Order: sequence, then C-alpha cells, then structure tokens
Amino acid sequence: MKDLIVFLAKALVDKPDVVELTVTAAADHALYELKVAPDDVGKVIGRDGRTINALRTVVQHAAQKKGEKIRLELVDDRRAPAAP
Repeated sequence: MKDLIVFLAKALVDKPDVVELTVTAAADHALYELKVAPDDVGKVIGRDGRTINALRTVVQHAAQKKGEKIRLELVDDRRAPAAP
C-alpha cells in the first residue's frame, strides 16, 4: 500500500524527491501520514479537497481488497508555529 501512495503522490507534485510517508499502526487501522514540500501541499489537496479525497478513495479501496483498513492524512508543515 505504501508504494501505491508514494507513486501517486510523486505523480502529483513538482518535487517528488521530498515526498515522505510514515505508517503508524492503530488498533483497527493503519495511519498513513503523507508529507510533501510546502509548495506542493496545494497540489495534493486540490480544489476544495477533491484531489486528496480522490487519493484517499483509491487507497482505501485498494486496502479493502486486501482486507485492511487505512486512513490517509496529509501533513501540512506550513501551519506549524515557527521555532523561537
């Protein structure tokens, strides 16, 4: 599943070498956190969130075929407070 998400994310962004994906296991699902360059966050989100929602739909259906449950989140570092 990780390869699918990374492949699709790299196809969407201008800086594919910055794409990172971390996986955290939870009780009933796996949490995938996608991190891209700050300039590419808008491209991954898309207009009104359509692109990220489509990406979530594709990976959730692929996971369902494997009998897994996943949750995909986009990490947006642009909103993080600046370090002192």
